[in-house]
Amino acid sequence: MTNAVDHAVQLSASTPGTLGVSGVLSFDTAASALRTIQAALAGNTVTQLDLAGVRHSDSAGLSCVLAVVADATRRGHAVKVINMPAGMQVLAQVCEVDRLIG
Repeated sequence: MTNAVDHAVQLSASTPGTLGVSGVLSFDTAASALRTIQAALAGNTVTQLDLAGVRHSDSAGLSCVLAVVADATRRGHAVKVINMPAGMQVLAQVCEVDRLIG
């Protein structure tokens, strides 16, 4: 049995201007992760979203990242996605949305 904590998304702001995301970005976590990330970006001090800590992602995780970037852009604030997991990169390329993120 999988523990819900194992799938929780955690954020860290240990590097100035960078919001680190870790955990699982999936159908189970994407909606809450989106709300949490958007709230963390509300101060407009973050310029990078670091996905190095993301252990697993699916299409809902990719949608979450796209929504974060789109929301920031609508507010006139550019957020660059860095260290995107390889699987998410491939999915973004297949869906032809990679240019929207990078």
